[in-house]
Amino acid sequence: MPLYHTDDQAMLADTVTGFIADEGSIKNQLRRWRDENCQDGFGHELWRRFAEMGLTGMLVAEADGGLGMGHIEAGIVLEQIGRNLTPSPFLTTAVMATTALAGGSDEVRGRWLPGIVAGETVAAIAVDEGAKHHPERITCRAEKAGNGFRLSGAKDFVVHGASADVLIVAARTSGSDSDATGITLFAVPKDASGVTHGSVRLVDSSMASHVKFDAVELDGGTVIGDVDGGRELLGRVLAAGRVGAAAEQAGVAGGAMDRTVDYLKQRKQFGKLIGEFQALQHRAAHLYSELEIARAAVIKAQQLLDANGDGAVSERAQLMVSVAKAKAGKVAGLAVREGVQMHGGIGMTDEYDIGLYMKRDRALAEFMGDAFYHTQRVAELSGY
Repeated sequence: MPLYHTDDQAMLADTVTGFIADEGSIKNQLRRWRDENCQDGFGHELWRRFAEMGLTGMLVAEADGGLGMGHIEAGIVLEQIGRNLTPSPFLTTAVMATTALAGGSDEVRGRWLPGIVAGETVAAIAVDEGAKHHPERITCRAEKAGNGFRLSGAKDFVVHGASADVLIVAARTSGSDSDATGITLFAVPKDASGVTHGSVRLVDSSMASHVKFDAVELDGGTVIGDVDGGRELLGRVLAAGRVGAAAEQAGVAGGAMDRTVDYLKQRKQFGKLIGEFQALQHRAAHLYSELEIARAAVIKAQQLLDANGDGAVSERAQLMVSVAKAKAGKVAGLAVREGVQMHGGIGMTDEYDIGLYMKRDRALAEFMGDAFYHTQRVAELSGY
């Protein structure tokens, strides 16, 4: 399968590129909500505009009111979100939560998906327990109580957690903390008694929360998928989040590179444009090449996930998702470091946007596993 977009996907890219560049620009969104100390960290009006464009329901099946598109199309949106540093719950809600809810009953899908498609509902994913991504170990427990469950434990760095209408929570319903089985996903409403948030503003000015569940009573209607059999569904959610984050990282890298190249064409030193110096041209060419490799890896992972369908994520798809997340993470890190260095001293000032790309890269690098985590995973899946 060719590693470029089809004509329909290219048309979608043309549409969302202009829309996000205008409505989701750094000035209109990131700087505005940051400077106003917004506790959501994003604009709900823009989220509703996403819905009007059909973007919030891209991965929702047509039978559930969505567009029934795939990860390639979602990645097109995410790359533009990354390029413009647009604060949005698109990745956690329209990509990860919809993937989880698709595995739920008619009751669960009917309760949450219409609101997401309409841009009225925000969802957050509560998986990690600690500073680093480590979904292999889940200690948060849900014990059977009457006709439902009693949820106790804590989750860390839940992006948009305090703003979300529903938390998708991975909890242990049987077995020991590191068992592959015994995991169940729950759709926990924000007003559930016993849920508390400790909100934190991350380095990129986005909001996350440390969530505690103190004997939260949940009815059977909150269960997503099979009790004790949620690891496979969780695997699909994680794969969707990882490849989505990789696409957004490619966008961050592209946005940083474009601003850097523009600066090289404008800034004069010793009577010449600094872009005329061969040493800087070589560095820019190297960055461009690395970015194209990262984009190709992301598209390949998206293609494999879309071909995988609703079943367990194949080992080949898992491998390529980790390749994409690791490569996009390394390239985004290279792009923002080169950007700040080539801008010289002004690259460290808030007045110039290039420093904001470095901050967003640091937050995205940790989300769903950093380059070290995924490099290790590639080695393990390759038999090392």
